[in-house]
Amino acid sequence: MRIEIDFTKGIRENAESYYALSKKAKKKLLGLEKGTKEISRKMAIEASKKGKEIKAVKKRERRWFEKYHWFFTGEGFLVVAGRDAKSNEVVVKKLMDKNDVYFHADIHGAPHTILKTEGRKPGKDSLAQAAVFAAVFSKAWEQKLPSVDVYSARPEQVSKSAPTGESIGTGAFMIYGEREWYKKTPLSLSIGFKQTDGALELFSGPPQTVEKKADFSMRLSFGDMPKGEGAKRLLGIFRSKLGKNAQITIDDVIALLPNGGIAFSLQ
Repeated sequence: MRIEIDFTKGIRENAESYYALSKKAKKKLLGLEKGTKEISRKMAIEASKKGKEIKAVKKRERRWFEKYHWFFTGEGFLVVAGRDAKSNEVVVKKLMDKNDVYFHADIHGAPHTILKTEGRKPGKDSLAQAAVFAAVFSKAWEQKLPSVDVYSARPEQVSKSAPTGESIGTGAFMIYGEREWYKKTPLSLSIGFKQTDGALELFSGPPQTVEKKADFSMRLSFGDMPKGEGAKRLLGIFRSKLGKNAQITIDDVIALLPNGGIAFSLQ
């Protein structure tokens, strides 16, 4: 070890000088050690987070048709149904185009439902699936009917003109002319989710469409469990699959369910 002595200073002064230098070096060493520990601590936290991190599950941006009841058929046709009198009015008067197909369950208290063709011709499966959807969101679900008759019509057959002496309220329309009937349409529904590029899509619809598309789904039927309680339990199941950080709420689930009691089973 080499020690330099300043001969212009006395022994005491040289000793005090080296003592000051040693204190300064020790302080730097302690600071470096503390900084190293802090970096190590942060790295450990990040590593822990990564080990526990759940795959990013973010909801997509809300699309225009999600304010209504909706689903896509197996052929990719969008089907939209009203939620109440006001939205039923909008579905028919603003959303229905001349080449679309109109559906309605033959029961009091059913939504106006349209299959958007976008210039394409829907196949029999898509038409049948739209009929099932119209049935599920009608009063038939609340009444626990296993099936209900549903009919379809062309847009020009759907009119606001009432017979003489009668009036039509908001959300109500008259159907004139021959209809296409879907007798004893079963009430069947599934709800599920799919993750695409880190975005989460939650949807419901006829089982054959939902179960084919979804990463995970539940088959629903009418039962004695209140809608709100059922939605709460479904949300818990979905979060157990997606992780507690999944950005879905009970309102997201409720929006996809028909009115009335429900029961469900895993698929």
